[in-house]
Amino acid sequence: MVERVLATAATLELSDKLRAKHGPLIFHQSGGCCDGSSPMCFAEGDLFLADHDLLIGTIGGCPFYIHEDQYTYWKHTQLLIDVVDGRGGMFSLEGVEGKRFLTRSRAFTDEEYATLQTDTR
Repeated sequence: MVERVLATAATLELSDKLRAKHGPLIFHQSGGCCDGSSPMCFAEGDLFLADHDLLIGTIGGCPFYIHEDQYTYWKHTQLLIDVVDGRGGMFSLEGVEGKRFLTRSRAFTDEEYATLQTDTR
């Protein structure tokens, strides 16, 4: 099975720490603006999701969403969510930990992309 979203061990560790502090989490791939284009982490219920937000995977059991316009640009790539030192988006939960989530990506192979075409996401 081809996954659209993967997480590094550091990401899983930090999300576990955040979940212990804040309860259930959701992730949303920001499309820009004040926080740039970064993965944002919120306590479940703290971000209003709309019809244009697409669920494309999970990180440690937490749903990962992306705006459909952003998805249009990135649908041919696999997203790898990583953690680096430093402060990221001011609205994302990991900022107070001195860490920030970071999206890395790679293009799907032709075979992987063909497999994903049967997926409704």
